[in-house]
Amino acid sequence: MYISELGEMWHRARVEPRTVHLDSAAASRSSNAVIEAVTAHLWRESERGAYIAAEEAADQVARCRRDIAAMVGHDADELAFRESALAALRALLTYWNLPMSATVWVCPNEYGPNLDQFERRGYAVHTMPSTDVYGRVDLDALENMLQFEQPDVIHVCHVGSHSGIVQPAAKIVELAHRAGVPVVVDAAQALGQVDCVTGADIVYGTSRKWIAGPRGVGFLAVRADSLRPVEIESSEAFIAGRIGLGVAVQELASFGLERVRRELAAIGRHTRERLHGVGSWELLEPIDEPSAIVTLAPPPGWGPGDVAGARERLRSLGILTTCAESWRAPLFTEQSVLRISPHLDVQREHLDTLATELRGMGY
Repeated sequence: MYISELGEMWHRARVEPRTVHLDSAAASRSSNAVIEAVTAHLWRESERGAYIAAEEAADQVARCRRDIAAMVGHDADELAFRESALAALRALLTYWNLPMSATVWVCPNEYGPNLDQFERRGYAVHTMPSTDVYGRVDLDALENMLQFEQPDVIHVCHVGSHSGIVQPAAKIVELAHRAGVPVVVDAAQALGQVDCVTGADIVYGTSRKWIAGPRGVGFLAVRADSLRPVEIESSEAFIAGRIGLGVAVQELASFGLERVRRELAAIGRHTRERLHGVGSWELLEPIDEPSAIVTLAPPPGWGPGDVAGARERLRSLGILTTCAESWRAPLFTEQSVLRISPHLDVQREHLDTLATELRGMGY
């Protein structure tokens, strides 16, 4: 029995999986229509030549550009395609005219590879204070800090890779803009499962997670006057992937974006309720956190290798999850956790099976 009302339609649009796929935060399963759109363009490239095929697909790519831009509150001419979210951030930091010793404020859940990019450029990184044990930004403290000091930029990881906590991105943007500080939002884990129209100056993300598009496509939407998206867009384009992303976005929109977000939040809640306390695994988000990413800390006495071993044990049984190691959120934790991220077609039986296996591994 599907948890989501949309589950059966989502499932019917895809091949029958060979696993219990609970790993959408890594990469969701693309639909048959997305796969067919990608392969059809590859055939056209072979038949007519890659550049001619790209010219003929210009309208499809333009629609994808408009649709993605709208999902993050930008105009189509403000959006550039890249190969991934991380590639988008690299391109941004390469072309953006930030000071040599720029100061960047980040959320406690900041993604480790993003921090690496800041460090390589010599930026001074400071963590914004949190209001709770989950690492959510304390808006009152941030407002007070901005009265006395302004960083060159605030970078917000809207939803992290190590946890399902949703940062109050729109509120952070509002406070930052009052102080004249630009905001960059990493929407890689957010787009498709939470509202990403935040008013941020720059937003970047990827195709392969909650939108269920193909791998190898990312985007960067820029409202900063000092940057033009055409300078950032990769000239060696994966046109077939962009077409596939466009189809994935249209499919999501046909369900209703708000409805999809609402049902994913409900799936997250149900997953937490089902797994809370099973086998002494500890839930690391509030039950009602509005995301479908669920993380579990292992039973007492377990080490990082034990969580990776649990992931491998589940994989051998056909259950796909992620061992989210501490490098994903090094400012917040030193702990590895088990990350479960079901999409719309998750069934209650899938979570029952997972709970049974976790109970057997725990106490």
